[in-house]
Amino acid sequence: MTSIRRYLNVTLVGVLVVVMGLAVTAAYLITRHEMEEIFDAQLSLQARVVSALADVDTTSEEYRAIAEQLSQPGHFARWYGQTASPISPGAEPKLYGHEERMLSVGFWDVEHRPMLMGARWDARDQSFPAPVKEGHRWVSYDNHRWRVFSMPVEGGRWISVGLRESFQDELSNKVALGNFVPLLLALPILIWLIARLIRRGLKPIDHLSRQVQTRDEKDLRPIGVAVPRELQALRGALNEFITRLGLTLERERRFTADAAHELRTPLAAMKIHLDNARYGEPSALDKAYNGIERLQRVVEQLLLLARLEFHQERPAPETISLPVLVMDLAADLWPLAESRQQMLEIVEGDPVNVSGNTTELEILVRNLMDNALRYTPEGGEVVVAMGTEKRRPWLTIADSGPGIPETLLDAVTQRFQRASDQRISGSGLGLSIAVEIAQRQRLTMTLANREGGGLEVQLDWLDPVA
Repeated sequence: MTSIRRYLNVTLVGVLVVVMGLAVTAAYLITRHEMEEIFDAQLSLQARVVSALADVDTTSEEYRAIAEQLSQPGHFARWYGQTASPISPGAEPKLYGHEERMLSVGFWDVEHRPMLMGARWDARDQSFPAPVKEGHRWVSYDNHRWRVFSMPVEGGRWISVGLRESFQDELSNKVALGNFVPLLLALPILIWLIARLIRRGLKPIDHLSRQVQTRDEKDLRPIGVAVPRELQALRGALNEFITRLGLTLERERRFTADAAHELRTPLAAMKIHLDNARYGEPSALDKAYNGIERLQRVVEQLLLLARLEFHQERPAPETISLPVLVMDLAADLWPLAESRQQMLEIVEGDPVNVSGNTTELEILVRNLMDNALRYTPEGGEVVVAMGTEKRRPWLTIADSGPGIPETLLDAVTQRFQRASDQRISGSGLGLSIAVEIAQRQRLTMTLANREGGGLEVQLDWLDPVA
């Protein structure tokens, strides 16, 4: 469909023409049927009247007089009483209406021989067929079809009164044409009215389109133009899209600003350390190297956070063995723990399978274990435990580090927020990324300080064991 307006115009005009055609056809058929019933009633009534006028006592002269009255110009009636010759009336027959040519009447004796044939029922080669039964019937005679009513009369005689079919056709056509012509004359007016009404009905769509078209990329206000009920869902969908777009742009602006702020500090520090190294301070190179490591980690975390925030498609879930995943990550992080004489303990319980995305779950657990190792002092320990409760999996990561002040527990999961120990190299994005992934994987993440010191992070799956 290239145009709603064109589709409606063409469809409605087509429907209108079809309906008009069906209406005219129905009117024609109904009119023809009703007129046939009316003509049948008139034919039977006329037959009764004529039969009452010509009884058994009617003389030959009276029959001849009837025949003279039934004659038409160029077509004479015939009386078969004494001669087989047509009646020669003294005066030229008259027609009081051209419809009289469509009517005729005939009499037959008890042996079905013709007695009196009206005009147009007495051709030179043969007369009109004699009736065989009482009632209405169709008869073909002299290249015409006649609607005939026949009935027996006194003395064993028969009478038939007929009406030519072409008369009914002509009258039916006139009635149908009388119905069709006004509709045909009204058709252009109806088409014009349909086009006007469609144009007026589609104006709200034009107004809504102009509201969206005239806005610039910075105008993210909801669309407030009044629309009919049918367009309220569309307007609501557009406003929801504008809201989501505004949130996305706001996240992008905030991400860009925060990333620029976070990258500016290590770059400035590195520049200072390199300048000091140029002027003969050897220890500045180690500090610059540490700054590069922190910068590399910040960039990696920023890229990961961007992928999570701006790519909302979620892969199909898969069944994951939680102990296997944790053991693989522990093997990857073991060099970091060993370099700081830390104990990394994995407490295995019953086999636990969870449903989710392996890549995202690995990132989540790796970030939490890496944070725990980084904030645990040398010689400390990190314990990872897992299990199920009421068929719902859980995983905890507990460290022996300094923990987080109670006032910062809620804020530390926000991006670029770090614990109070600023001596640890970090980006302030690890827990923020963990929260984002936990939401995507249908997990709840809880942070709490341990009684003996340190921090414990617990992950609870909302879905039962896979």
